Amino acid sequence: MILGLSIPAFIALHVAISLVGIVAGLVALLAQAKGRFLPRVQALFLVTTLLTSLTGFLFPFRGFTPAIGVGILSTLVLIVAFVALFGLKLRGRARTIYAVSATVALWLNLFVLVVQSFLKVPALNAFAPTGTEPPFLAAQALLLVAMLILGAMIVRQPSVARKAASRAIA
Repeated sequence: MILGLSIPAFIALHVAISLVGIVAGLVALLAQAKGRFLPRVQALFLVTTLLTSLTGFLFPFRGFTPAIGVGILSTLVLIVAFVALFGLKLRGRARTIYAVSATVALWLNLFVLVVQSFLKVPALNAFAPTGTEPPFLAAQALLLVAMLILGAMIVRQPSVARKAASRAIA
C-alpha cells in the first residue's frame, strides 16, 4: 500500500498524473512556441509534472535506480522552472531559463513515456526487448531532436511575446 492505495491503484494514479502533465506540457509549450502563453495550462503542466516526480519516489525501490535518477533530475529542473515563472515572472533571462527548464521537464516525462511504452506495449517490446535496440534508440533520438527544436522555437520568440507572457502571470 502507498498512500492508502494498493500498488496497482497507485500505479494508475501515477500514470494518470503523468499523462495529464504530458498533455498539458505539449499544449502549453507548443502554444508558447507560437508566441502565446497559457498561464493556467503552464501551471497545470508544472504541478502535474512535479507530482509525477514526487509520486515516483514513493514506489518501493531498493537502491538507486535510473527511475530515481530521472526523478531527481526532473525535480531539480522543475524547481528552476517554478522560480523562473512564479518567482522571477519571466523577467529578463528568466524567460529563457523557463523555456529551457520547462522543455527539459517535458522531455524527461516523454523520455520515460517512451521507455515505459517499449517495456509495456507488446508490439513495441518486440522491436526492442532490452531497450538498447535501434528502434528504441531511434525513438529516443527523434524525441530529443523534436524537443530541441521546440525549445529553440520558444527561446527565439520575439520580445513582444516575452512581454505578453510576463504580463499574463503578473
